[in-house]
Amino acid sequence: MKTDQIYYGAAYYDEYMPCDRIREDMRMLREAGMNVIRIAESTWATMEPHDGVFDFTHLDRMLEASAAEGIKVIIGTPTYAIPAWMAARYPDILAVTRFGQEIYGRRQNMDITSPDYLRHAERIIRRMLAHIKDVKHIIGFQLDNETKAYDTRGPRVQAMFASYLKEQFHDDLDALNDHFGFNYWSNRISAWEDLPNVTGTINGSFDAEFRKFQRKLAADFLKWQAAIVEEYRRPDQFVTQNFDFDWRGSSFGLQPDIDQLSAAKALTVAGVDIYHKSAAELDGAVISMGGAIGRSLKKSNYLVLETEAQGNPGWLPYRGQLRLQAYSHLASGSNSVMYWHWHSIHNAIETYWKGVLSHNLKRGAVYDEVCTIGREFALIGEKIKNLKKENRVAFLLSHEALTGLQEFPVSTTLQYNEIFRWLFDALYRLNIEADVIYEPDVCQEDCTNSYDTIFVPALYSVREETLSALRRFTERGGQLIATFKSFFSDEYLKVFHDDQPHGMTDVFGMTYDRFTIPTKETITFQPAASQMMSTQTDAVPSMTVPVSEWMELLEPDGAETLAAYETAHWGECAAITRNQFGKGTAIYIGCYFDAGMLEKLLASLMGARGFHTEGLHFPLIRKCGINDDGDRIVYLFNYSDAPVSYTYHGAGANALLSEHTVTDGETLTLAPWDVMILKENAGAVTK
Repeated sequence: MKTDQIYYGAAYYDEYMPCDRIREDMRMLREAGMNVIRIAESTWATMEPHDGVFDFTHLDRMLEASAAEGIKVIIGTPTYAIPAWMAARYPDILAVTRFGQEIYGRRQNMDITSPDYLRHAERIIRRMLAHIKDVKHIIGFQLDNETKAYDTRGPRVQAMFASYLKEQFHDDLDALNDHFGFNYWSNRISAWEDLPNVTGTINGSFDAEFRKFQRKLAADFLKWQAAIVEEYRRPDQFVTQNFDFDWRGSSFGLQPDIDQLSAAKALTVAGVDIYHKSAAELDGAVISMGGAIGRSLKKSNYLVLETEAQGNPGWLPYRGQLRLQAYSHLASGSNSVMYWHWHSIHNAIETYWKGVLSHNLKRGAVYDEVCTIGREFALIGEKIKNLKKENRVAFLLSHEALTGLQEFPVSTTLQYNEIFRWLFDALYRLNIEADVIYEPDVCQEDCTNSYDTIFVPALYSVREETLSALRRFTERGGQLIATFKSFFSDEYLKVFHDDQPHGMTDVFGMTYDRFTIPTKETITFQPAASQMMSTQTDAVPSMTVPVSEWMELLEPDGAETLAAYETAHWGECAAITRNQFGKGTAIYIGCYFDAGMLEKLLASLMGARGFHTEGLHFPLIRKCGINDDGDRIVYLFNYSDAPVSYTYHGAGANALLSEHTVTDGETLTLAPWDVMILKENAGAVTK
């Protein structure tokens, strides 16, 4: 979605404040250059203190105070944290999970299929929206908050799952038994009423299908809310959701617990919550990954609805980093930067998840930098909003493959998203920007036609239509790069019984039927590959590296061996192969190894396709896009404590945050944790 300005703001909760300072807060927001607040998604119990008793006092206070300072508002539906009275009166609203029934206390503990919950959720949404529908400075609505199914699996959900399977398999029990392999251990059923509770299953295919069903429940729940909001919203108001990501102490990869692509169909704009490490660990990779997924959901610009100002202990940003982070979001295609949240909370579990203001609620160093960002957005926002990305590389991601590796893990430390990030982060450090696409996308010809290279991380579960599309992509001239654990099972996790990789042996020019967990094995890059890699990077001290976690023993049948296993037992087997297929090239990486060596390999492979990787490497990061005026915008970031230099090549550019004109061949120096934004002149070609 295109916006008329960069939205810059924070979540605000008058309900959480230890004292009445709403007028002062709104003035401080405006003085910081902020133009939007997010409100209401967390405070159902305040708005409905008793069943059927509504009190919108805090909502009205926030709307009135924000209007007085010219600050726009995004209203959240307050459905992700239920009031205590509801759990007490309707205990069945609390979800039954694999660990038993929830006990009231934490958020997101409800069964989103409960009729009692849905009835109350609809009532609070309608009462709130009817109350505020005529407020002019409300620009949009956020559905719920970081929504999932919360592992709900009680008797009603099990019955819904049975109906879902009955419809999916057209009431054909033989087909169901066959797809899930229910003959194993006497799991076969002869009547639908005998379908077992999935919680006790030993069948990975059955459990994976239930996880898919849960992802659908979450998406359907958001579509249900969107339909209600649609009855009240004006045409100029948007509908969004703050999708989050898999979590490893910070945002990490594809969220496993909701079908975000399906849910996004009910939205006018996708929103994301991106949290990352700062200080010495800030590298921008999480922001770039989150942006790629954010763009993928509506194939357009997205909103960053939550990111940290100070956040968790250990995330306190160095001077300049908050500014660097803000522009990193915009450079990835976001049209907003919104902090969670305005002030640091004085009670409860998120007491030390700090906001823009610390617990003393005074202006400080973080607020001062927020003000700097706001002034710059006011100066150049028109030139950098609605950035259109034109990337030549895409990652094919799959919830089914992610679930497959949950059911049949490589190891406890190497999961689906780790494999995705292994590849994505290597490209990021090489300054090669990438999009995210999904299986439904790949089956559309116009999608694959727009890319030069498609990465396929661990596509364990794959549809035949996807295989056909990837074959066509490669045959027409594309570069396909796949990893181990790809093309192994169908969409029901039933392992193919022909040669692996299924349906792609001729594409990759190899096959395999042996795989294992390495102990002391290494791989050695072959002379041609070593020469190719060393010419693209600094001198390489060794072309032999250990492998870990997983290894597949590849047997080339026409493919070139780029790297082979260095072992007396399996030394005849390849570890990485490259094959010419039609006009294109297919590379298969059969094992997991050092990220630094992966960078060297990808630098050589991408360099051969015309991607410029020499002399442009992390901590210097460059991102590009086209603005509303058709101008090419180039962002340069320094993610380090030392100055970095960049030699500009092109027809010339103007630095947007200064009056400096950049000429061809000029060397630019970025200070530590600094950013430079260039608007290129017509005809410029950045290298």
